[in-house]
Amino acid sequence: MAGNSQRRGAIQKSNKKGATVGSGGQRRRGLEGKGPTPKAEDRPYHKAYRSKQLAERSASKRQGGAGGQRKRGTGDAEWIIGRNPVVEALREGVPANAVYVAEGAERDGRLREAFQLAAELGIGLLEVAKPELDRLTGFNGHQGLAARVPAYEYAHPGDLLDRASDEGEDALIVVLDHVTDPRNLGAVVRSAAAFGAHGVVIPERRAAGMTAAAWKTSAGAAARIPVAQAVNVTRVLKEYQDAGCQVIGLDMNGDLSLTDIAEVADGPLVIVVGAEGGGLSRLVAETCDRIVSIPMANAVESLNAGVAASVTLYAVAQARA
Repeated sequence: MAGNSQRRGAIQKSNKKGATVGSGGQRRRGLEGKGPTPKAEDRPYHKAYRSKQLAERSASKRQGGAGGQRKRGTGDAEWIIGRNPVVEALREGVPANAVYVAEGAERDGRLREAFQLAAELGIGLLEVAKPELDRLTGFNGHQGLAARVPAYEYAHPGDLLDRASDEGEDALIVVLDHVTDPRNLGAVVRSAAAFGAHGVVIPERRAAGMTAAAWKTSAGAAARIPVAQAVNVTRVLKEYQDAGCQVIGLDMNGDLSLTDIAEVADGPLVIVVGAEGGGLSRLVAETCDRIVSIPMANAVESLNAGVAASVTLYAVAQARA
């Protein structure tokens, strides 16, 4: 009724001679085309728009925003000390930038293998006096062999979404909620690489970092998949949600069983793994869209972070396949 009244008013005000003004007599600009449909990334309510906005914010931070630059790990370079540890680290592709051998050290099989691996990997081999190696490593039980590992260069959390976009895939990201064991971190990185994840996010403080132990446990996977640091894990999870990702946390009291992971596996996904013993922190758990539990026998209370992440990543990969 209101529409008819408006049209009658328009007719009365018109002084134009000729055809009666009706629905076809509206002002010409009202009938003109409005141009092509905007791209999905330019429509404010589209998922692609949110992804583009997050990517732009991430790029801005990486170019100089406070706390958002790509950065190396805190502290000085790390030392791997002893013949067996050095050989094992070189076998696993830990990115040492120099191998140091003490003058007069006994040339046994392990030392010869370290020399050969260093040559194959293009790592510098330096011979120094034993007192100098003691001073450099801060330890005199190095058995005449040590490797120097540079501080790890962390990615920005936004880089992981960019990586998924560049590969034309739905994002799959693992976030660790204050996991403190570097071996668990290394195991998660290894599984993330094996099952097609686009990266791992860890807290900047009170959590394991990419030390030589984590590198070694990753079995070289840390060279193939980025690890990002976050000042605030909860904030990063919300940014991922704004970008269209569904966030699931792992907890024994979850509302969704891992056997039903197909319900959430389709589309961009973030898997949050809690700390050893403590599980997910309260704020992180409240931020998750769903909480997923892994069915286990009653005799086993929980899995460590590395195993829980591996099992879940496998289930997601199977569901997506």
